[in-house]
Amino acid sequence: MSNFEKIIAYYKESAEKDWGVANQLFGLKHYSYALFFCHLTLEKSLKAIIVKKTDEAAPFSHDLVKLAEFAEIPVDKETVLSLDEITKFNISARYDDEKLAFYKKATKEFAEEYFKITEKIYLWLKDNYLTK
Repeated sequence: MSNFEKIIAYYKESAEKDWGVANQLFGLKHYSYALFFCHLTLEKSLKAIIVKKTDEAAPFSHDLVKLAEFAEIPVDKETVLSLDEITKFNISARYDDEKLAFYKKATKEFAEEYFKITEKIYLWLKDNYLTK
């Protein structure tokens, strides 16, 4: 197994674990943290695709729109808007000055909406780019 194959496997396995954690946190009603793990799931999936397509290291970025561009994945405007919003979950869940505002924003309804969006994108990435 080449070094790049190991990196791809790491990203795929880690994304799958993060998705499991997101599901657990959502079930525990820890919505802001569940959304943070939704972001991680998509970030690692996109990075796996980048490495798989390029045989190069993935860029050091958390921006899901930019990662989708690096991966040369065709995404419609709605998906771009969703990826842009989900990218904010990474920043908002990490930095103290934004945590409280994000915690208030991450209501059950908001979390349900973006949890479904994340699941749709994650499954699409797996089916179309990560299992082939």
